[in-house]
Amino acid sequence: MTDNQQIKQLDSDFIAQTYGRFELALSHGKGCEVWDFEGNKYLDFTSGIGTNSLGWADNNWLEAVTAQAGKLQHTSNLFYTEPAGRLAQTLVNASGLKRAFFCNSGAEANEGVIKTARKYSFDKYGEGRATVLSLQNSFHGRTISTLAATGQAVFHHSFFPFTQGFEHLPANDLNALAERLKTGDVCAVMLEVVQGEGGVCALSPEYLHGVQALCAEQDILLAIDEVQTGIGRTGTLFAYQQFGLKPDLVSLAKGLGGGLPIGAFLLGEKCQTTLGKSDHGSTYGGNPVCCAAANAVLAKLDETFLAEVKRKGEKLRTALLALPKVKSVSGLGLMIGVEFEDGTTASEVVANAMAQGVLTLTAKSKLRLLPPLIISDEQIDHAIAVLKSVLNSAN
Repeated sequence: MTDNQQIKQLDSDFIAQTYGRFELALSHGKGCEVWDFEGNKYLDFTSGIGTNSLGWADNNWLEAVTAQAGKLQHTSNLFYTEPAGRLAQTLVNASGLKRAFFCNSGAEANEGVIKTARKYSFDKYGEGRATVLSLQNSFHGRTISTLAATGQAVFHHSFFPFTQGFEHLPANDLNALAERLKTGDVCAVMLEVVQGEGGVCALSPEYLHGVQALCAEQDILLAIDEVQTGIGRTGTLFAYQQFGLKPDLVSLAKGLGGGLPIGAFLLGEKCQTTLGKSDHGSTYGGNPVCCAAANAVLAKLDETFLAEVKRKGEKLRTALLALPKVKSVSGLGLMIGVEFEDGTTASEVVANAMAQGVLTLTAKSKLRLLPPLIISDEQIDHAIAVLKSVLNSAN
């Protein structure tokens, strides 16, 4: 029989060693629970870094995926398919934007956003207006261009030179943005409503509204990266909807496919026709099986479901704040960061919680919780009990 050690050895021997993996090989899962190859069960508060939005092997999701795989697993974009068309219609109607482009990941979605913003500006204003502004502490992907857009030096080492035309401004500093825009060379501002990889840090409503106003005044595209915050994670389908924002471009991935690889970017009224024939493409983009999976996810995320995500997020945050050694709790919905008092590290909490059967994550120095959106109250209570035990026994 296969065991955990055999799986880890295969990884060590044959897979590029780019990941700092947990000492755990997973075998199968159902709902919010997952098992290793030796039969140990774990309660999952990671959901594949926010990707398994409906948990493991949701029945409706599984039915949609297997049914589509038995009909058309791939066609290329030379042909029309129903799942892609239905998915685009749902996303457009739910977002208030006009069109969708499908790809395979969040980084690819952000690449498409960057290309669209630069072409929109070039078509309308000509050369010299191609700078994309993003924020310090942001994360937008690991390709060369999305790394350039990412405002964290820790991801940049060894990979220079990057694509030109990106600058990072301090978050929540509207004066810095207003001053930078005076040069007239900016085509877009790209931001995350909650900076996930940056430590689950939410931008202020005042800042978000100010950015939108400045962009609108100067015909600069507002691009919102919803790769981690989107598809119900924060308690609304898109996080920007909680702040009354109207972005020109939105990137999506992670939870959209419920565990299958799919990304998308949505184009608003200004730039809905910016990309024409042959301006952009993706061989696997709009894959029918992945689109069928996404349709199954979105079918579950009605108002009642999303209200429950908000309620459970509030319950979880309240319980976390009552735990020993917790200094602060950040985030929205079921996207939560926990800051500890000095002497307690998130990495130690993750390791000790795993030993007690609860899987969690880190984001910089914080504990990060991204449970499946279907997490139950009882499972939240169990996770809190385990974290309380871990923190009580910590030095």
